[in-house]
Amino acid sequence: MRRDSRLSGVLHVLLHMAEQRRPVTSELLARAMATNPVVIRRIMAGLRDQGYVRSEKGHGGGWELTCDLSQVSLRDIYTALGSPSLLAMGNRTEAPGCLVEQTVNAALDQAFGEAEALLLARFGEVTLARLSADFHARLVARGGSHDLESIHAS
Repeated sequence: MRRDSRLSGVLHVLLHMAEQRRPVTSELLARAMATNPVVIRRIMAGLRDQGYVRSEKGHGGGWELTCDLSQVSLRDIYTALGSPSLLAMGNRTEAPGCLVEQTVNAALDQAFGEAEALLLARFGEVTLARLSADFHARLVARGGSHDLESIHAS
């Protein structure tokens, strides 16, 4: 089963945007993510609707962050993406007639529910500011600088 990597990708984009002093085009973000600018615009539209980013059209336009990184958690971004399924596993049949399968489903549903609650709670504890601080620590340790136009160059 294919994994949904939208949360990881959006966090990647948002952290790059946090480093920019000017709007960033969908095209540049798409190159950084090795995807199509249309995919970036679609994802960013959901974040814009939640007030995390804004866009300006025309020359010098692009996407900008409009949020305080310390006030936005991974859970907030996860929710802005439409709360996609967290777990790839599920029940074989949702409404089985077999009592054995009902028993299995009940046990799995409880475990899945507890795992999702724990993961969402953890997402709520991690802010974009915390991710940004970790990025900066890694950047300093590497002795490098951040230049979105060259960091993901092919």
